[in-house]
Amino acid sequence: MRIVLVFCLSLLLISCGDDRPEQLQAYIKTADYHLQNLGNDLDNNNLRNAIILKQYATLLKKQKTELTPLLNELEKDATRDGPMYRSLAGRLNTLKTTPDVLGDIDTQIAESRTLIEASDSNLYNDALSDPINVIADMSNGQLARVNAISQAQSLQANGAEDNGAGSQLIGNPNYGTWQTNSNGMSFWQWYGAYALFSALTPRPVNYYGWSNKRDYSYYNDVGRQRYTSPQQRKKQDTLTQRTKKTFANRGGFNSPYAKSKTGASRMSSSSKKAQSSTGFSSKSSYSKKKKSLSSSSSFRSSRSTTSRSVRRGK
Repeated sequence: MRIVLVFCLSLLLISCGDDRPEQLQAYIKTADYHLQNLGNDLDNNNLRNAIILKQYATLLKKQKTELTPLLNELEKDATRDGPMYRSLAGRLNTLKTTPDVLGDIDTQIAESRTLIEASDSNLYNDALSDPINVIADMSNGQLARVNAISQAQSLQANGAEDNGAGSQLIGNPNYGTWQTNSNGMSFWQWYGAYALFSALTPRPVNYYGWSNKRDYSYYNDVGRQRYTSPQQRKKQDTLTQRTKKTFANRGGFNSPYAKSKTGASRMSSSSKKAQSSTGFSSKSSYSKKKKSLSSSSSFRSSRSTTSRSVRRGK
């Protein structure tokens, strides 16, 4: 009787099937398609903020020639050579070649869906507001911020500290990393291409102080769930937990992401959906009933074009 029961259960499992491997491959193909479309939009200057980023960099290089190497690097964000686009391409390649490093198949599916969302042109266009606003702030008000309130208003609204040039990029693993010294304190370390920010920053930025009094940025308050790889997210979570233990008996510690900051003045519908959804999950909600790929994600890649020139002013 037991043997018959086991046999029947086996037949039931086979008949039901597990279509997750096929589902994963379908998502990977879709992510590849969206990422290529995004790359084409960058190549063809179809993203408004990519155009503004290039224009801002060109204008500030004329005013502050000493910043040219740094501005050249920031300008790459408007192309396929930028760290954000290269990060998405690298994550997609991991899914294609060594998916097991991410974990089980549900985790792989979650990552593939996240990549589809992150490659949405409107979402990516909004994410470019961070490097744009870095340049705007370095212009001393000559260039206007985009998609964000003024620096003074933002600092006041969030009770934040001014961490100097590049503040919007602090915490973003595409530009630097948190390094922990022998005393257990973690400080922000820019990657070599952005090292000039250190000379423009009034003091080293420590993780504890930044977490308590950071200002608004698109990445930290909206885009982190999409533009952070699973490995990078794990490092961020580990640092948060380690810092909590360190300061447990010294007044406590709150995660820098525990509360969203005020600062966005305008966002696309894609970003609003990204902000309101849970996003970055280690597991995907899987149903054995096959669903059409078109209904699997509420994000759609739509091109954001403009022929308008940059508006200058405070």
